[in-house]
Amino acid sequence: MHISFLIHNAYGIGGTIRTTYNLAGALAEQHDVEIVSVFRNREEPVFAPAPRIRLRHLVDLRKDSPDYDGDDPRHYVPAKVFPSTEGRYRQYSALTDLRIAHYLRSVRADIVVSTRPGLNYHLATQTRRGPLLVGQEHLTLDTHSRELRLQLRGAYPRLDVFTTTTEADAAVYRRKMRLPGVHVEAVPNPVPAPRIEPADGHGKWVVAAGRLAPLKRYDLLVKAFDTVRAERPDWRLRIYGGGAQRERLRELIDRLGLYNHVYLMGPTHPIEPEWVKGSIGAVTSSLESFGMTIVEAIRCGLPVVSTDCPLGPGEIINNGVDGRLVRVGDRGAVAAGLLELINDDELRLRMSGAALESSARFDPGRIAERYETLFTSSLARRGRHMGGRVRASLHRTRGTLLSGAYAVRDAGRTTWRKGRTA
Repeated sequence: MHISFLIHNAYGIGGTIRTTYNLAGALAEQHDVEIVSVFRNREEPVFAPAPRIRLRHLVDLRKDSPDYDGDDPRHYVPAKVFPSTEGRYRQYSALTDLRIAHYLRSVRADIVVSTRPGLNYHLATQTRRGPLLVGQEHLTLDTHSRELRLQLRGAYPRLDVFTTTTEADAAVYRRKMRLPGVHVEAVPNPVPAPRIEPADGHGKWVVAAGRLAPLKRYDLLVKAFDTVRAERPDWRLRIYGGGAQRERLRELIDRLGLYNHVYLMGPTHPIEPEWVKGSIGAVTSSLESFGMTIVEAIRCGLPVVSTDCPLGPGEIINNGVDGRLVRVGDRGAVAAGLLELINDDELRLRMSGAALESSARFDPGRIAERYETLFTSSLARRGRHMGGRVRASLHRTRGTLLSGAYAVRDAGRTTWRKGRTA
């Protein structure tokens, strides 16, 4: 199959970008995969794409590039297709409307996957007939404004498949969005195993990572760690990431006298070497659309103490087995969860092993296999209505799951069994 991903900016940094590269790289082991970035703002992407992936862009914002589009007058005319209620609207323009439309009307992929609401809107309303149209949600439906939800409700029924990162959000989409004929399915984000040894559970560090934004509630984590410090002054906290809350957090740390116990480390890439220096991960968000940092931490062998916020942590952490879920916004509960693991070496090490084991379900190969099964079954449902090129592609790829599965036809039905390809 030829699979094309449409993304806002594949040259930047962020969870959706990492997820797209991880998934595309795993799919590229068996398929023809490209990533189409609406914008390009630097020479090389922050995350290196797998060798088999083709990466291209639609609008070049590099001022030293011979193809610089910043002088095009259409770049300064507001977009009419990209929804004005979408968070990235001000970055889109008449020029992006034109370039995205041309890409979607000329794309020769069997499957086109778009990765944010505004691009999903383009995908649903402008793609030529033929490709399987797959929209992804990397946030949650309830985080979008009422106006945006109404606009998406008018376009999303034209999609073939829609994926969310959690079962909870998939249920919200099925209940609120009225998507007859659209297959809605939850598929978690893929996170690869780190290429370094996992944490040994003995470092006296709690580690947190993510944007320093109000929803992440790092102020709550700092206050909770003040309680931890009082009982276990030998432990320290490192917070990785940048954002608007940095100065407020620095003032809070100084006011509480935690400058020798809590460290704001700034943005770091790659993050895995920093996770493995610690023994416990911490998440204190009031809302998580998924919980990438939780998965990154458990992939490095850290049990995570996380608030049980909507929507992701409860679907990632098995409470009391590979981590601890605590009440949202409760400083005392966060501190108690951390101290439970700090004070019990045996429990912490047991949870560390369980975290490593359970994290394997987020391996990109496994997630890509789920997507391939989803693509194949959706193409099969549409097969009789599609051209010979797609039917031939479906025939070639049927029975080739990423893990080496093969198909056996039995009494007119296809069932999937684990095994080796012939």
